[in-house]
Amino acid sequence: MKYIIRKKEIEELEGLTKTHYLNPNAKRINKSLGDLTGLKNIGFHIIEVLPGYESTEYHLHHFEDECVYVLSGKATVTIDETEHEVGAGDFIGYRAGGFPHTMKNTGGEILRCIVVGQRLTHDVGDYPRLKKRLYRNGELNNLVDLSNVSNPKVGRKI
Repeated sequence: MKYIIRKKEIEELEGLTKTHYLNPNAKRINKSLGDLTGLKNIGFHIIEVLPGYESTEYHLHHFEDECVYVLSGKATVTIDETEHEVGAGDFIGYRAGGFPHTMKNTGGEILRCIVVGQRLTHDVGDYPRLKKRLYRNGELNNLVDLSNVSNPKVGRKI
């Protein structure tokens, strides 16, 4: 495993094209620099999102923190159903147990961001627009309807 990845190497990385399993309009190219250097407890990614596409499905994590730093382009970030315009140099912090969120490229060029998030062994995530909850336990994921959850309050700690 490497400790250093040079700028030229990062620029030449092809990245992985990813589509969110619950949102076909959430497509991005993902360069996982954390994986390349063997980071286990945090994910560190450079992502690219084409105009009109989202970065992910509208969601929240109950136990993991996430953050985004916009390198270039423009986007609309939706946090708790309120839209915010963001662009190069803006930072977004999504705290664990906070409000649901997503980001959509609303500009005319590729949106490039640094995305960082914890990688806990266990997490619970909600997809409020889809009325789903994801329980993650290691590599085992269970997606359930929120109607089957005894405490379905989205955006609050359980």
